[in-house]
Amino acid sequence: MQAGVLLAFLAYAIFSMADAMIKGIGQSMSVFEIAFFSTGFSILPLAIINRGERWRDMFRMRHPYLVQLRCITSLVSTACVMFAFTHLPFAEVYAIAFATPVVVTVLSVFALREHVSALRWVLLLIGFLGVVLVIRPGVRPLELAHIVAFAIPILGAVTTVVLRHVAPHEKRVSLVGLAVLYSMAVNGVLMVPSFIMPSWEQLAIFLLIGTFGGIGGLLVIAATRRVPANLVAPVQYSQLLWAIILGAAFWGEYPDPVAVIGLFIVLIAGLLNVLTEKTRIRWKPRVFFFRSGL
Repeated sequence: MQAGVLLAFLAYAIFSMADAMIKGIGQSMSVFEIAFFSTGFSILPLAIINRGERWRDMFRMRHPYLVQLRCITSLVSTACVMFAFTHLPFAEVYAIAFATPVVVTVLSVFALREHVSALRWVLLLIGFLGVVLVIRPGVRPLELAHIVAFAIPILGAVTTVVLRHVAPHEKRVSLVGLAVLYSMAVNGVLMVPSFIMPSWEQLAIFLLIGTFGGIGGLLVIAATRRVPANLVAPVQYSQLLWAIILGAAFWGEYPDPVAVIGLFIVLIAGLLNVLTEKTRIRWKPRVFFFRSGL
C-alpha cells in the first residue's frame, strides 16, 4: 500500500478519535462550550504551518457574502454534529453524515450545473437506502437527535457547494480564520447561560480535540501530495469502521445485524461512488469542526 494512502488512513483514524472525545466529554457541558474551546485550539496547527498568507488579509475577500454564508452553515452544522454525537450511537451519526454526497450531488446539479451520470445517481440512492436501514424510521422511534443529525448532510452540502465556488479565489486564512472567529463569537455568547468552568483535565481534552483535528488535516495534505486525491477520498469511509470499534469499546454500542448491513451498504456505495467519479476530485482537506472540508 502506498505511503499516501497509509497517511490518509491515519488521518481519518485521528479524526474519529477526536469525535470520540467529543462524545465522551459531551455529557458534562453544553455543545456551545465544547465548540468554543475546541474550535479555538483547532486553529493552532494551521497557525504553526501557515506560510505565504498574512492573517491581516483575512477580511480581503472576492466573494464576501458567500464566505459569510459558508461560515454560518459550517457553524450550525458543527453544533448539530456535537449534539448528535452526545445523544446518538457513534455509528448512527456517521451513517447519517455520510448521506452528505447525496445532497451535494443534487445541489451541484442545480447550483453549479454539474453533470452526474446515471450510475452515480444509482449509487447515491443505494447509499441513502443504507442510511435508512441504520435509522429505520417508523420501526424505531426517532429522537430529537435524529432530526438534528439529518440537518448535518444538508448543511454540510450547502457548505461544500459554496466552498467549491469560492475556494479557488479566496485565501486559506479567510476560509479558515473567519470560520473560527464566527464559531468562537457565537458559541462564546451561547455558552454563557450554562457556562461551567472547565477543569484542567477538560481543557487538556479540548486541546487534544483541536490538535487532533489539525494534525489530521495536515496528514491529509501530506497524503494528497504523495498519491492522487481520488485514492485519498475513499479512505474517509474507514470512519464507519472506526465508529463501530470505538462505539463498542467505550460505550457498549453494538449495531444490530440490520444496522450493520446498512452501514456496509453506505460504505460500499460511497466507495464506488468516489471511484467511479470520472472528473478530477478537487480535494480540500478538512480542518476539524468544519465538516465539509476546506
